[in-house]
Amino acid sequence: MAYLEIFLIQIILLIMFLVLLAPKNRQLLPWNWPFLRMMPTMYLKSHEIYDKITEILVENNSTVLFKTSWFTKTDILVTSDPANAHHIMSSNFSIYQRGSEFRNVFDFLGQAVFSKDLEEWREEKKFTHAFFRENQYHESVPKIVHQTLEKALIPVLDHTSQQNQELDLQSLFNRFMLDATCLLAAGFDSGSLRVGFPECPLLDAMDDIAEAVFYRHILPERVWKLQRWLRVGKEKKMAEASSTFNRILLDNVSKKKHELATDDQETGDDTFDVLKFYLKEAASNSGNKGAKKHDDKGFLAANLMTLLFAGRDTSAALLTCFFYLISRNPSVENKILEEIRLNLPGNASRKHIFSNVEELSKLVYLHSALCESLRLFPPGPFLLRVPNQQDVLPSGHKVDHTTKVMLCSYAMGRMREIWGDDCGEFRPERWIMEKGGTKHVASNIFLAFSSGPWTCPGRELAFTRMKAVAATVVHNYRVHVVEGQTVCPSISAILTMKHGLKATVSKRWMY
Repeated sequence: MAYLEIFLIQIILLIMFLVLLAPKNRQLLPWNWPFLRMMPTMYLKSHEIYDKITEILVENNSTVLFKTSWFTKTDILVTSDPANAHHIMSSNFSIYQRGSEFRNVFDFLGQAVFSKDLEEWREEKKFTHAFFRENQYHESVPKIVHQTLEKALIPVLDHTSQQNQELDLQSLFNRFMLDATCLLAAGFDSGSLRVGFPECPLLDAMDDIAEAVFYRHILPERVWKLQRWLRVGKEKKMAEASSTFNRILLDNVSKKKHELATDDQETGDDTFDVLKFYLKEAASNSGNKGAKKHDDKGFLAANLMTLLFAGRDTSAALLTCFFYLISRNPSVENKILEEIRLNLPGNASRKHIFSNVEELSKLVYLHSALCESLRLFPPGPFLLRVPNQQDVLPSGHKVDHTTKVMLCSYAMGRMREIWGDDCGEFRPERWIMEKGGTKHVASNIFLAFSSGPWTCPGRELAFTRMKAVAATVVHNYRVHVVEGQTVCPSISAILTMKHGLKATVSKRWMY
């Protein structure tokens, strides 16, 4: 072990030495460090990585090749070119897969469909995505949203207002989305959103996993695998968090199987959750090939894990950015309030919970404000693909299996060529058509929900829940974001705020 420690110390000293020797007035294109090439810059500047890459892409015609470390034998081509995005995600999507390294990075998901390549993914998504077509699913979403708003979010905001306390909006929305997603996915309330923000092992595990996944993306695979073997750093936390996560989900799968075998038959319970749907589908197709796997606890837990990450992290991150942006643009908040007043005349001056889908569909300006927040702060700032054969992108860049191709949706949302000279401004009006209604934008220039065959099937669910939360909070409370706090992106797989977003709230209505 002593030799290993000496080697690691030498590497750290070498990096520090190279940082001190770095040219002060070097070109904007990333400098290729001797021996380790680009890796120190990516690691040491990871907290600035989104804006730095955007800056680099602007200066290099939207596509640039990053050199990683010599021992990975893999480079990264980063692009925000819409033509490249369409080529990769739609017209030639069969060439660009997630790749073996992607599956290694997300190995904690086990048998989840999310981490599989095209052919297996095509087959299994028929089973795992089928619930989106169920009437019971569509009926359950507003009920769960209303329940979580009424029983969890509003009591917390009322208490915070009465006590004149500060709260972290990011933590608030993380907890709301976790509770709502647990109810929808597995029929249990994780109970994380309560007065005082109680400890929640599931919530903590998800945070630790998300942070470790980001580091897996920027470190060479051999490095983070060594950390995993040594059980040090982020990989130690990853192992502990994955164990906690799996234990909780496996326990719930076992309980749900038991419920279906006993209570459900006796009580005729018709409530919906995705886990129950999966188990019933597997039972009704027990004679089909693959049905046994769909009934496997590991398979079910892995896909529930994917639903929890997709349902919690992205929407919570976006809502945090939304409230940050409207705090800096009070005219936008006023227009949202005016839209609510016009569309909710009977309840416009009293407390109201928004969960009805038809009611939410009338809030076009609010929908546009959320789209604008997604443009500037996409929860997934990068999409990674690996070509399985040689190919030439529309930009003229040649790629093959040794090249990772990374689509930068963060930079794409800040390109003048797409959004105009005011691309850095928060302007929801750009999403509204002249005759009213939300403007459709091609997915190859707005990658918030991916594109092509990989498009996220939960888009409508995400907007329903985000609009319900945003409308309920804006209508019922005045949210004051605390001045002087540092607001910057965190080092994570999801574009969250490093220090959260501190705010105070006060009630708009006394009844």
